[in-house]
Amino acid sequence: MRRFLKNYALRHQHRGNQVLHVAGLPVTFVLPVIFLVEHQPSWAGACFIVGYVLQFAGHAIEGNDAGEVILVKRMLGMPYIDIVDRPNRSSEEG
Repeated sequence: MRRFLKNYALRHQHRGNQVLHVAGLPVTFVLPVIFLVEHQPSWAGACFIVGYVLQFAGHAIEGNDAGEVILVKRMLGMPYIDIVDRPNRSSEEG
């Protein structure tokens, strides 16, 4: 679990990526369950897609590939960007 959390922190250093994940994760995984329980599959699907778009946008801001993209690229033997070195984070937060 520590390894996962360390890797997650390294892959989500940019404030914009962090904010989009804070919004995107519940929209992707919590709201669809609620809508499915309420028998609204169209809303569940829409939330799932919107949540993933937010997370992919966060990784675009970060400058790295999303985890699912990395998995596919690895399987195909393609290069991917896992972690972006950010030695000076203060310039991004301003």
